[in-house]
Amino acid sequence: MKKWLVTATGLAMAAVLAAGCGGNNSSSNNGNNKDAGSDGSSSGGKKTELTFWGDWGGEGQKQFETMVDAFNKSQDNIHVKYVLQQDMITKFLTAATNGGAPDILFWDRWRTSLYAPKNVLHPVDEYLERDGIPTDDFYNESLKELSYNDKLYGLPLTVDARALFYNKKLLADAGLQPPTTWEELEAAATKLTKWNGNKLETAGFSMGDLGLFNMYLQQAGGQMLTEDGKTNFNNEQGKQVLEFWDRMMNKNKVYKVGFEQGLGEGQDAFVTGKVAMLYSGPWMLSTYNKYGKDLEYGIVPPPAGPNGDKGSVMGGFGLVIPEGSKHQDEAWEFIKWWTANKDNALLWAKTSLNLPGYKPALEDPFFKDDPQWKPFMDTLEFAKIRPTHPGYSVMETDALSPNLQLNQQNKQSIEDTLKKAQEQGDKMLKDNEEVK
Repeated sequence: MKKWLVTATGLAMAAVLAAGCGGNNSSSNNGNNKDAGSDGSSSGGKKTELTFWGDWGGEGQKQFETMVDAFNKSQDNIHVKYVLQQDMITKFLTAATNGGAPDILFWDRWRTSLYAPKNVLHPVDEYLERDGIPTDDFYNESLKELSYNDKLYGLPLTVDARALFYNKKLLADAGLQPPTTWEELEAAATKLTKWNGNKLETAGFSMGDLGLFNMYLQQAGGQMLTEDGKTNFNNEQGKQVLEFWDRMMNKNKVYKVGFEQGLGEGQDAFVTGKVAMLYSGPWMLSTYNKYGKDLEYGIVPPPAGPNGDKGSVMGGFGLVIPEGSKHQDEAWEFIKWWTANKDNALLWAKTSLNLPGYKPALEDPFFKDDPQWKPFMDTLEFAKIRPTHPGYSVMETDALSPNLQLNQQNKQSIEDTLKKAQEQGDKMLKDNEEVK
């Protein structure tokens, strides 16, 4: 999730925390700094230099540098430098084999099951146990996404989930309340849709993101994979999802394929009132607030499915330590300082407008007193991560999505869509079940 707004509050807090977040907040190394001298300073009076790789540039880079600067000023033993990397994963895999690995890596958590088996990441379980950091302070799903074979490979930096954004004026003018069920969502979307002959002027609900099938399947009471790693959507739950989509697209005509394509950020269909409701995440708050000067919107958790099941997909990023880092203990001190400390996690949240992965930070009034955050925090209580099977992303991208696209274009029946996606998907899962 990328947020490109650096708040004045966040930058002001950086200066405060930089001066006062030493001691047990940051890099008290507990004797584990390999380069530390007996007086606690680094050996020979020199700081241990750490390299932090990430692929966020622009305002995202400034956000990272705010945190790096605050950490560097909080103690005297370690100095971290952020290095922007394009094509970061390819460069990291190359560096992992030639001795040039960074010390800390900004990490899209879903990659863990793909790369942990390659032995390029360093487990952090012993660090957590040594420093007495409770895993309950983090969302269990986010930790699960950073794990492989019962080993944890980092700590969550951000968490996010989809919730339902709605245009308050359009719903009020139609005499509608925000929907809480599929039935209410269908009725509201139908009423909010406006056609002018063959031209769709206002879509009642955005149906453009086929990648949300996983979320809808959860709401129908299903899950994407079985326990033994096979597809699990060619069934009644998968059929319910596609029948719901079919009613929305072809019976109620609340959306048209391609309706939102070609619109720039400032011409976002939700901002301009051309879409009344859509699923999105907290990463869009700054965009809507920046460009939607005349937009009054609300947010609610995703509507429940036919039997009352709730569903959303948790995503987000973490910080990990490469196996090739020459300063793993010091890298851990930086990660712990940022992700497992309430004040520093809150500084990160206010700087980047991301939901931090550290749950105690979410108790702060910054979140509790702002109604925009509550729907996401409520959703995160039941949101699930994508399956951690190494072949899952390939299956979803190359088997499921193309078949869903054919179905949405009325080129393939529901039954054939689910059957073909299952057959192709199971093969891809089997072919990719072992990471090479």
